[in-house]
Amino acid sequence: MLILNKTVRVFSIPSKRKIYEFLGSFSFHPGKLFLHKLVLGIETSCDDTAAAVVDETGNVLGEAIHSQTEVHLKTGGIIPPVAQQLHRENIQRIVQEALSASRVSTSELSAIATTTKPGLALSLGVGLSFSLQLVDQLKKPFIPIHHMEAHALTIRLTNNVEFPFLVLLISGGHCLLALVRGVSDFLLLGKSLDIAPGDMLDKVARRLSLRKHPECSTMSGGKAIELLAKQGNKLLFDLKPPMHRAKNCDFSFSGLQNVVDKIIKQKEKEEGIEVGQILSSAADIAAAVQHTTACHIAKRTHRAILFCQQRGLLSQTNAVLVASGGVASNLYIRKALEIVTNLTQCILLCPPPRLCTDNGVMIAW
Repeated sequence: MLILNKTVRVFSIPSKRKIYEFLGSFSFHPGKLFLHKLVLGIETSCDDTAAAVVDETGNVLGEAIHSQTEVHLKTGGIIPPVAQQLHRENIQRIVQEALSASRVSTSELSAIATTTKPGLALSLGVGLSFSLQLVDQLKKPFIPIHHMEAHALTIRLTNNVEFPFLVLLISGGHCLLALVRGVSDFLLLGKSLDIAPGDMLDKVARRLSLRKHPECSTMSGGKAIELLAKQGNKLLFDLKPPMHRAKNCDFSFSGLQNVVDKIIKQKEKEEGIEVGQILSSAADIAAAVQHTTACHIAKRTHRAILFCQQRGLLSQTNAVLVASGGVASNLYIRKALEIVTNLTQCILLCPPPRLCTDNGVMIAW
C-alpha cells in the first residue's frame, strides 16, 4: 500500500466534496440480504473505463463500461493523455452505473479491486486514485489486481476449469503464453519480444487506410482486417511466419509489420496511388497478414502444449487451453487454435467476447 500511495500522488485525486456527492447518490435497500461477499472491480488500464460488482460465487450483479474506441479511431491510435482525460471524465459515472445496476449500496461492498498493472501509466493512475479515495472514505479493503492474471482467470467465471491449464493472452497490448497452476501461480512460457498482435493488426489497418473503406469505417483495425480478409486471397503474398526456427515459445510481430509495409509501398507504386488511398489488393493483404499471424500464434502455442505435456505439466488428454484477449475474438485465429488443440487432444475454451476484452467483471472476480 505504501508503494501505491507514492504512485497515486503523481495523478490528480478527486476532491472530497465530489466523492461525498458520489457516495450520497446511492439509495439503500434495507430489505436486501447478501449472503456472499461483494466486490467492486474497476478497470482503467488502457482505453476502456469499466466497473462491475461481482459476488464471490461469480454472479455478476451489475456492470458498466465506456469505450474510447471511436475517439482513438479518429486520432489513429491511443494517445495516453487523451485516454487519461476520458477516464477522468467517465469513471465516476461508470462506477455509479455499475453499482446502480447491481442495486448494491457502497456500504454493502466487501472490498474494492482495481487494476494496478500492467497498462498505460496515465490510465492506470485514474482508476487507482479514484479507488483509493473510495477505500479511504468507505474504510473498505483494497485489492490490487494484475491485469493479465485477471484475463487468465476469467474463464473460471464462465466454465468449470481446474488447475493447471494453459492460457494464451493476445490483445492490442499484450501477448503471452503461461501455465496457470493456481490463482496466483503462473509459469511464463513465452511472450512477445516486441509488439502485440493487436497492435500490429491495427498498424497494418491504418497503413491500408481501412477507415476510408465503406465497410470498415467504424471498426477497430483488427476487426477491419478480419472483415476484409474474408474477401481476399491469403496466399497471394508470400509471408513467412516469424521466428520459425526459434526453439522457444516467444512471439514477434514487428518484423511481419515491416514486411507488410514494404508490400504496401510496392503495390502503391505499381497502382500509381498515393498514401492514404485504398489499394485494389487491400483485401488480399489483409487476408495474408491475418493468415500469417494465425499461423505464428498457432505454432508457438502448439510448441507450448507439447512442452507441458512432455514434462507432465499438463495432462496428455483433455488438457485445457484458454485463449483470451481482444485478438482471441478473431474467428480465423480461433480456428487455427482449434486445429492445434484437436491435434494435441486438448480442449480450447474462450470467454464470451464481452469478457475477452477489458472489463470490470474480471477485475472484481
